[in-house]
Amino acid sequence: MAVTRASMGPLRDVRGGLGWKRFDAVATRYGCQLQGATDVALTNVDVLGYLSEIPIATAYKIRGQLTTAFPATADLMEAEPVFETMPGWQTDISQIQSYQNLPALARRYIERIEQLIETPISFVSNGPRREQMMVR
Repeated sequence: MAVTRASMGPLRDVRGGLGWKRFDAVATRYGCQLQGATDVALTNVDVLGYLSEIPIATAYKIRGQLTTAFPATADLMEAEPVFETMPGWQTDISQIQSYQNLPALARRYIERIEQLIETPISFVSNGPRREQMMVR
């Protein structure tokens, strides 16, 4: 199983820092393939609750060419993420204990990530406590 954070990723922002609140599906899919992950635990979904829109990197543009494959190291610094934007659920989900009780937009976001990373998301965390880990 691989663990990935909904709020973090290797994306760089225009100031050169790490991107956050943007999920990099290309890098995560590559990581899952490299590790042979059979399932994923998606964590930190709760911190996205206040956003009206949530970007997901679904591809990279390298020297004008679009790719959904994770680039070789030599090309990585030239890779510009291409984003798909999903609507946010704009509500606190930290008290929800069942995946089925999550807002429809939160479930749609999780299911879209699952589709993009090509690995089942079996666990979803909506907070730091053990009881905030939901089984799908």
